[in-house]
Amino acid sequence: MSAETEPAPWIAQQSRQLLAQRGHAWLLQGPSGLGQYSLGLALVRAWLCEQPTEQGACGQCPSCHAVDVRTQADLCVLMPETVMLELGWPLDEKAQSDIDEKKRKPSKEIRIEAMRDAIEFAQRTSARGRGKAVLIYPAERMNHVTANALLKTLEEPPGDVRFVLASEAAHQLLPTIRSRCLMHVMTWPQEPQALAWLQQQGLPAADGHTLLRAAGGRPEDALLFARSGRDPKSWRSLPRAMQRGELAPVADWSPAQVIDALHKLCHDLLALGTGAQPRYFDAPDLPAPPALPALGAWQRELVREARTAEHPFNTGLMLEALVSRAQTALNSKP
Repeated sequence: MSAETEPAPWIAQQSRQLLAQRGHAWLLQGPSGLGQYSLGLALVRAWLCEQPTEQGACGQCPSCHAVDVRTQADLCVLMPETVMLELGWPLDEKAQSDIDEKKRKPSKEIRIEAMRDAIEFAQRTSARGRGKAVLIYPAERMNHVTANALLKTLEEPPGDVRFVLASEAAHQLLPTIRSRCLMHVMTWPQEPQALAWLQQQGLPAADGHTLLRAAGGRPEDALLFARSGRDPKSWRSLPRAMQRGELAPVADWSPAQVIDALHKLCHDLLALGTGAQPRYFDAPDLPAPPALPALGAWQRELVREARTAEHPFNTGLMLEALVSRAQTALNSKP
Protein backbone atom coordinates (compact mmCIF):
# COMPACT_ATOMS: atom_id res chain seq x y z
CA MET A 1 0.00 0.00 0.00
CA SER A 2 1.07 3.60 -0.54
CA ALA A 3 1.43 6.09 2.30
CA GLU A 4 -1.88 7.56 1.16
CA THR A 5 -3.77 4.27 1.66
CA GLU A 6 -1.89 3.44 4.85
CA PRO A 7 -2.41 6.53 7.00
CA ALA A 8 -0.29 7.58 9.96
CA PRO A 9 -1.20 5.97 13.31
CA TRP A 10 -2.96 9.07 14.68
CA ILE A 11 -5.00 9.35 11.47
CA ALA A 12 -5.98 5.66 11.62
CA GLN A 13 -7.09 6.08 15.24
CA GLN A 14 -9.28 9.06 14.40
CA SER A 15 -10.71 7.21 11.41
CA ARG A 16 -11.82 4.34 13.64
CA GLN A 17 -13.46 6.77 16.05
CA LEU A 18 -15.41 8.58 13.34
CA LEU A 19 -16.46 5.43 11.48
CA ALA A 20 -18.08 4.18 14.70
CA GLN A 21 -20.38 7.22 14.67
CA ARG A 22 -23.31 8.05 12.44
CA GLY A 23 -23.79 11.20 10.44
CA HIS A 24 -24.03 12.29 6.81
CA ALA A 25 -21.54 15.19 6.98
CA TRP A 26 -18.28 15.64 8.88
CA LEU A 27 -16.22 18.80 9.17
CA LEU A 28 -12.59 17.97 9.96
CA GLN A 29 -10.89 21.07 11.30
CA GLY A 30 -7.49 22.12 12.57
CA PRO A 31 -4.31 23.82 11.36
CA SER A 32 -2.39 22.59 8.35
CA GLY A 33 -0.13 19.58 8.63
CA LEU A 34 -2.36 17.47 10.88
CA GLY A 35 -3.77 15.27 8.12
CA GLN A 36 -7.26 16.55 7.29
CA TYR A 37 -7.00 15.31 3.72
CA SER A 38 -5.60 11.95 4.80
CA LEU A 39 -8.40 11.46 7.34
CA GLY A 40 -11.07 12.57 4.89
CA LEU A 41 -9.81 10.13 2.27
CA ALA A 42 -9.68 7.31 4.85
CA LEU A 43 -13.33 7.96 5.74
CA VAL A 44 -14.65 7.97 2.17
CA ARG A 45 -12.59 4.88 1.31
CA ALA A 46 -14.17 3.04 4.24
CA TRP A 47 -17.69 4.21 3.41
CA LEU A 48 -17.37 2.93 -0.17
CA CYS A 49 -15.36 -0.21 0.61
CA GLU A 50 -17.00 -3.54 -0.26
CA GLN A 51 -15.44 -5.35 2.72
CA PRO A 52 -15.01 -2.70 5.43
CA THR A 53 -13.91 -3.55 8.97
CA GLU A 54 -13.88 -1.59 12.22
CA GLN A 55 -10.39 -0.49 11.24
CA GLY A 56 -11.62 1.06 7.98
CA ALA A 57 -11.31 0.13 4.31
CA CYS A 58 -9.90 -3.27 3.35
CA GLY A 59 -7.53 -1.81 0.77
CA GLN A 60 -7.98 -4.82 -1.53
CA CYS A 61 -11.47 -4.73 -3.02
CA PRO A 62 -12.40 -3.22 -6.40
CA SER A 63 -13.77 -0.09 -4.72
CA CYS A 64 -10.52 0.56 -2.82
CA HIS A 65 -8.53 0.00 -6.00
CA ALA A 66 -10.80 2.41 -7.87
CA VAL A 67 -10.15 5.09 -5.25
CA ASP A 68 -6.40 4.47 -5.51
CA VAL A 69 -6.41 4.99 -9.29
CA ARG A 70 -8.89 7.91 -9.09
CA THR A 71 -11.74 6.18 -10.96
CA GLN A 72 -14.27 5.43 -8.20
CA ALA A 73 -17.62 6.39 -9.77
CA ASP A 74 -19.29 6.89 -6.37
CA LEU A 75 -16.68 9.36 -5.11
CA CYS A 76 -16.75 13.05 -5.98
CA VAL A 77 -13.68 15.08 -5.01
CA LEU A 78 -14.10 18.84 -4.76
CA MET A 79 -10.81 20.74 -4.61
CA PRO A 80 -9.20 23.77 -6.20
CA GLU A 81 -7.69 22.69 -9.50
CA THR A 82 -4.21 23.50 -8.20
CA VAL A 83 -4.72 21.05 -5.32
CA MET A 84 -6.25 18.37 -7.54
CA LEU A 85 -3.22 18.48 -9.83
CA GLU A 86 -0.87 18.39 -6.84
CA LEU A 87 -2.61 15.34 -5.34
CA GLY A 88 -3.08 13.47 -8.61
CA TRP A 89 -6.84 13.80 -9.05
CA PRO A 90 -8.01 14.20 -12.68
CA LEU A 91 -9.74 17.38 -13.80
CA ASP A 92 -12.84 17.20 -15.95
CA GLU A 93 -12.20 17.18 -19.68
CA LYS A 94 -13.11 20.80 -20.36
CA ALA A 95 -11.10 22.19 -17.44
CA GLN A 96 -8.04 20.15 -18.43
CA SER A 97 -8.39 21.28 -22.05
CA ASP A 98 -8.66 24.97 -21.07
CA ILE A 99 -5.53 24.69 -18.91
CA ASP A 100 -3.57 22.70 -21.51
CA GLU A 101 -4.43 25.27 -24.17
CA LYS A 102 -3.40 28.05 -21.74
CA LYS A 103 -6.82 29.68 -21.92
CA ARG A 104 -6.59 30.08 -18.14
CA LYS A 105 -4.53 28.99 -15.15
CA PRO A 106 -5.66 26.29 -12.71
CA SER A 107 -8.08 27.74 -10.18
CA LYS A 108 -6.98 28.25 -6.58
CA GLU A 109 -10.61 28.20 -5.43
CA ILE A 110 -13.27 25.51 -5.68
CA ARG A 111 -15.14 26.59 -8.79
CA ILE A 112 -18.92 26.95 -8.89
CA GLU A 113 -19.02 24.69 -11.98
CA ALA A 114 -17.40 21.90 -9.97
CA MET A 115 -19.90 22.39 -7.15
CA ARG A 116 -22.83 22.17 -9.56
CA ASP A 117 -21.39 18.93 -10.92
CA ALA A 118 -21.11 17.63 -7.33
CA ILE A 119 -24.74 18.48 -6.59
CA GLU A 120 -25.81 16.63 -9.75
CA PHE A 121 -23.58 13.70 -8.68
CA ALA A 122 -25.32 13.59 -5.28
CA GLN A 123 -28.68 13.12 -6.98
CA ARG A 124 -27.60 10.13 -9.07
CA THR A 125 -27.99 6.48 -8.10
CA SER A 126 -24.96 4.79 -6.59
CA ALA A 127 -22.97 2.91 -9.25
CA ARG A 128 -21.61 0.21 -6.90
CA GLY A 129 -24.46 0.03 -4.41
CA ARG A 130 -22.41 1.20 -1.39
CA GLY A 131 -23.71 4.77 -1.43
CA LYS A 132 -21.85 7.86 -2.59
CA ALA A 133 -19.32 10.18 -0.96
CA VAL A 134 -18.18 13.76 -1.53
CA LEU A 135 -14.77 14.90 -0.24
CA ILE A 136 -14.20 18.68 -0.11
CA TYR A 137 -10.67 19.91 0.62
CA PRO A 138 -9.61 22.51 1.60
CA ALA A 139 -13.20 23.45 2.34
CA GLU A 140 -12.30 27.07 3.11
CA ARG A 141 -11.45 27.50 -0.59
CA MET A 142 -15.18 27.67 -1.37
CA ASN A 143 -16.22 31.25 -2.02
CA HIS A 144 -19.66 32.44 -0.86
CA VAL A 145 -21.36 31.55 -4.15
CA THR A 146 -19.93 28.02 -4.14
CA ALA A 147 -20.68 27.50 -0.44
CA ASN A 148 -24.26 28.70 -0.80
CA ALA A 149 -24.78 26.30 -3.68
CA LEU A 150 -23.82 23.44 -1.36
CA LEU A 151 -26.10 24.41 1.53
CA LYS A 152 -29.40 22.80 0.51
CA THR A 153 -27.77 19.52 -0.54
CA LEU A 154 -25.77 19.46 2.70
CA GLU A 155 -28.91 20.05 4.78
CA GLU A 156 -31.12 17.56 2.92
CA PRO A 157 -28.82 15.11 1.14
CA PRO A 158 -30.61 13.04 -1.51
CA GLY A 159 -30.45 9.28 -1.08
CA ASP A 160 -27.31 7.75 0.39
CA VAL A 161 -24.66 10.42 -0.13
CA ARG A 162 -22.25 11.44 2.66
CA PHE A 163 -19.90 14.40 2.89
CA VAL A 164 -16.50 15.11 4.37
CA LEU A 165 -15.37 18.71 4.52
CA ALA A 166 -11.69 18.93 5.47
CA SER A 167 -10.50 22.39 6.45
CA GLU A 168 -7.34 24.12 7.62
CA ALA A 169 -9.23 27.35 8.39
CA ALA A 170 -12.75 26.36 9.43
CA HIS A 171 -13.45 29.85 10.81
CA GLN A 172 -13.53 31.06 7.19
CA LEU A 173 -16.47 28.80 6.35
CA LEU A 174 -20.00 30.13 6.41
CA PRO A 175 -21.65 29.55 9.81
CA THR A 176 -24.51 27.85 7.97
CA ILE A 177 -22.04 25.34 6.49
CA ARG A 178 -20.49 24.62 9.90
CA SER A 179 -23.90 24.19 11.54
CA ARG A 180 -24.88 21.43 9.09
CA CYS A 181 -21.85 19.25 9.89
CA LEU A 182 -20.65 17.13 12.76
CA MET A 183 -17.42 18.70 13.99
CA HIS A 184 -14.15 16.88 14.53
CA VAL A 185 -11.04 18.69 15.77
CA MET A 186 -7.88 17.05 14.46
CA THR A 187 -5.63 15.33 17.00
CA TRP A 188 -2.06 16.54 17.50
CA PRO A 189 0.27 13.53 17.56
CA GLN A 190 2.80 13.17 20.36
CA GLU A 191 6.35 14.11 19.34
CA PRO A 192 7.79 10.55 19.59
CA GLN A 193 4.96 9.23 17.43
CA ALA A 194 5.42 11.99 14.87
CA LEU A 195 9.20 11.49 14.76
CA ALA A 196 8.79 7.74 14.29
CA TRP A 197 6.41 8.35 11.38
CA LEU A 198 8.81 10.85 9.77
CA GLN A 199 11.58 8.26 9.98
CA GLN A 200 9.27 5.77 8.24
CA GLN A 201 8.94 8.34 5.44
CA GLY A 202 12.73 8.30 5.02
CA LEU A 203 13.84 11.28 7.11
CA PRO A 204 16.96 10.86 9.31
CA ALA A 205 16.19 11.19 13.03
CA ALA A 206 18.15 14.44 13.44
CA ASP A 207 16.43 16.06 10.47
CA GLY A 208 13.05 14.86 11.71
CA HIS A 209 13.48 16.73 14.99
CA THR A 210 14.55 19.93 13.23
CA LEU A 211 11.77 19.82 10.67
CA LEU A 212 9.11 18.95 13.23
CA ARG A 213 10.20 22.05 15.16
CA ALA A 214 10.12 24.08 11.95
CA ALA A 215 6.56 22.90 11.33
CA GLY A 216 5.41 23.69 14.86
CA GLY A 217 4.82 20.01 15.64
CA ARG A 218 2.77 19.28 12.51
CA PRO A 219 4.22 16.15 10.88
CA GLU A 220 2.75 16.51 7.40
CA ASP A 221 4.08 20.07 7.15
CA ALA A 222 7.47 18.76 8.29
CA LEU A 223 7.39 16.22 5.48
CA LEU A 224 6.49 18.93 2.94
CA PHE A 225 9.49 20.93 4.15
CA ALA A 226 11.75 17.92 3.58
CA ARG A 227 10.33 17.31 0.11
CA SER A 228 10.73 20.96 -0.87
CA GLY A 229 14.46 20.36 -1.23
CA ARG A 230 15.47 22.81 1.51
CA ASP A 231 18.34 21.69 3.75
CA PRO A 232 17.27 21.17 7.39
CA LYS A 233 20.65 22.60 8.46
CA SER A 234 19.62 25.90 6.89
CA TRP A 235 16.73 26.07 9.35
CA ARG A 236 19.00 25.72 12.37
CA SER A 237 21.38 28.39 11.06
CA LEU A 238 18.64 30.73 9.81
CA PRO A 239 18.22 32.99 12.91
CA ARG A 240 21.86 34.03 13.15
CA ALA A 241 22.23 34.22 9.37
CA MET A 242 19.33 36.70 9.29
CA GLN A 243 20.92 38.67 12.11
CA ARG A 244 24.05 38.98 9.95
CA GLY A 245 22.01 39.87 6.87
CA GLU A 246 23.13 36.82 4.88
CA LEU A 247 21.00 36.01 1.85
CA ALA A 248 22.73 32.74 0.91
CA PRO A 249 20.78 30.39 3.26
CA VAL A 250 17.44 31.41 1.66
CA ALA A 251 18.58 32.34 -1.85
CA ASP A 252 16.74 29.40 -3.44
CA TRP A 253 13.61 29.73 -1.28
CA SER A 254 10.40 31.31 -2.53
CA PRO A 255 9.31 34.63 -1.00
CA ALA A 256 6.37 32.86 0.66
CA GLN A 257 8.74 30.34 2.28
CA VAL A 258 11.03 33.09 3.55
CA ILE A 259 8.14 35.14 4.93
CA ASP A 260 6.79 32.06 6.72
CA ALA A 261 10.23 31.35 8.23
CA LEU A 262 10.66 34.96 9.34
CA HIS A 263 7.18 34.93 10.91
CA LYS A 264 8.23 31.91 12.96
CA LEU A 265 11.54 33.49 13.93
CA CYS A 266 9.75 36.65 15.03
CA HIS A 267 7.24 34.56 17.01
CA ASP A 268 9.98 32.72 18.88
CA LEU A 269 11.89 35.89 19.72
CA LEU A 270 8.70 37.51 21.01
CA ALA A 271 8.15 34.39 23.12
CA LEU A 272 11.69 34.54 24.54
CA GLY A 273 11.37 38.24 25.18
CA THR A 274 8.29 37.66 27.33
CA GLY A 275 9.67 34.66 29.23
CA ALA A 276 8.00 31.89 27.17
CA GLN A 277 9.58 28.98 25.31
CA PRO A 278 10.27 29.07 21.55
CA ARG A 279 8.20 26.81 19.34
CA TYR A 280 9.87 26.66 15.94
CA PHE A 281 13.60 26.86 16.77
CA ASP A 282 15.74 25.35 19.48
CA ALA A 283 16.60 28.05 22.02
CA PRO A 284 20.41 27.76 21.52
CA ASP A 285 19.97 28.57 17.81
CA LEU A 286 18.28 31.90 18.56
CA PRO A 287 20.04 35.25 19.10
CA ALA A 288 19.15 37.38 22.11
CA PRO A 289 15.70 38.94 21.65
CA PRO A 290 15.86 42.50 20.34
CA ALA A 291 13.59 45.32 21.45
CA LEU A 292 9.98 44.13 21.71
CA PRO A 293 8.56 47.24 19.93
CA ALA A 294 10.91 46.54 17.02
CA LEU A 295 9.76 42.91 16.89
CA GLY A 296 6.12 44.00 16.96
CA ALA A 297 6.67 46.42 14.07
CA TRP A 298 8.53 43.71 12.11
CA GLN A 299 5.72 41.23 12.69
CA ARG A 300 3.16 43.69 11.30
CA GLU A 301 5.33 44.25 8.23
CA LEU A 302 5.57 40.49 7.65
CA VAL A 303 1.78 40.22 7.78
CA ARG A 304 1.56 42.83 5.03
CA GLU A 305 4.26 41.13 2.98
CA ALA A 306 2.44 37.78 3.21
CA ARG A 307 -0.57 39.25 1.38
CA THR A 308 1.52 39.87 -1.75
CA ALA A 309 4.02 37.00 -1.48
CA GLU A 310 2.75 35.34 -4.67
CA HIS A 311 2.60 38.49 -6.79
CA PRO A 312 4.96 38.53 -9.80
CA PHE A 313 7.58 40.78 -8.22
CA ASN A 314 11.31 40.41 -8.82
CA THR A 315 12.06 37.45 -6.53
CA GLY A 316 15.72 38.32 -5.95
CA LEU A 317 14.97 41.90 -4.96
CA MET A 318 12.12 40.79 -2.71
CA LEU A 319 14.36 38.29 -0.89
CA GLU A 320 17.06 40.94 -0.44
CA ALA A 321 14.51 43.34 1.04
CA LEU A 322 13.15 40.69 3.42
CA VAL A 323 16.60 39.74 4.67
CA SER A 324 17.67 43.39 5.05
CA ARG A 325 14.56 44.16 7.08
CA ALA A 326 15.15 41.07 9.23
CA GLN A 327 18.73 42.19 9.93
CA THR A 328 17.52 45.62 11.03
CA ALA A 329 14.91 44.15 13.38
CA LEU A 330 17.20 41.53 14.86
CA ASN A 331 19.89 44.08 15.67
CA SER A 332 17.55 46.52 17.42
CA LYS A 333 18.80 47.28 20.91
CA PRO A 334 16.57 46.03 23.78
